[in-house]
Amino acid sequence: MRIGQGWDVHRMVPGRALMLGGIQIPSEKGEDGHSDGDVLLHALIDALLGVDAKGDIGSHFPPSDMRWKDADSKRLLGIVLEDFNHRIVNVDSTIVLERPHLRKHIDSIRASLASLLGIDIGDVSVKAKTAEHLFSELGDGDAITATVVILVE
Repeated sequence: MRIGQGWDVHRMVPGRALMLGGIQIPSEKGEDGHSDGDVLLHALIDALLGVDAKGDIGSHFPPSDMRWKDADSKRLLGIVLEDFNHRIVNVDSTIVLERPHLRKHIDSIRASLASLLGIDIGDVSVKAKTAEHLFSELGDGDAITATVVILVE
């Protein structure tokens, strides 16, 4: 058994899509990132890389490399999964975002993650929290963060 942990954060800006777990969420703002900015998939990628001590997403897909400009994070995840030789037991994730509220999107996000990872939806947890208007940019709705923990064997 091994554990991987990942974390990501991005500014929220107008004119960008809000991508979470590979699906677009209706929102006035989206993640400002070199790729599509999907903080949940980025945290998941970091967790997967962490299982085998292979660094982080930035060392594999650096923002200085224009091949990854506006890249679909599902593609980045697929590249990482090509060399991943463990069975995923479960995924536990938390998204912190002031708005929009994510409750009605949680099952879609879980289904997307389960499909991308080839595991049962019952093995994927996605929780959504707000920052209760604390923590500067995060609490003002100008940032988003996600954490992911995975257990593999």
